[in-house]
Amino acid sequence: MEAYRAIAPNGNATADWLPLILRSPNTDRLCDKTSKRWLDLIGAILLILLTAPVMMLIAVAVKSDGGPAIFRHRRIGARGRPFFCLKFRTMHIRAREMLQEHLEADPKARAEWDATFKLKNDPRVTPLGRILRKTSLDELPQLFNVLVGEMSLVGPRPIVAEEIAFYGTDFGFYAYCRPGLTGLWQISGRSDVDYTQRVTLDRRYVRHWALWRDVWIILVTPKVFLGKCGAY
Repeated sequence: MEAYRAIAPNGNATADWLPLILRSPNTDRLCDKTSKRWLDLIGAILLILLTAPVMMLIAVAVKSDGGPAIFRHRRIGARGRPFFCLKFRTMHIRAREMLQEHLEADPKARAEWDATFKLKNDPRVTPLGRILRKTSLDELPQLFNVLVGEMSLVGPRPIVAEEIAFYGTDFGFYAYCRPGLTGLWQISGRSDVDYTQRVTLDRRYVRHWALWRDVWIILVTPKVFLGKCGAY
């Protein structure tokens, strides 16, 4: 049995350890771990080369309002270790202040935020940002997270420290592998999937991991993203 250090909501490691139960024997084999990493490296390099012109155009467009093109957000990675997840900035420069003002003025928005950490009608998102989110183009910089080994092409969606509480004892499953650019959650409805089901999908992914399933998820992802289901 392997254990992973829990991360407190403030992002610091705590003395508590969450055991991972029912480990998947597939992910324990060195050959499988190596093949998954090679899939990540080859896939990330090819996708970076393929999308480089698009990423440069997006970066220029995002910076046109005077803010940075890339947003670095602290997320929880493998073994509960924090890392900075990269995305194209989709929000206004005053995003934090705008969120607080909106939540204080709208109780329904506050309830939605407390339940999912998302807002369907988020006032912080720029017009360009809405397009990037709908098409998932804002996540292209995460290919560099994959390249350096902080993320995988396929895995659980990276979470923030405050979301650990939603996982409970199942956090061990999340922390067992690198978070993914895509995964079962993304091809199952994304933000339309409630958190309980999301945790179930992450647990299922780890328990039944196989390289061919990763390849299948990668192949299905473009079709799902083009449908824009659950993207906001």
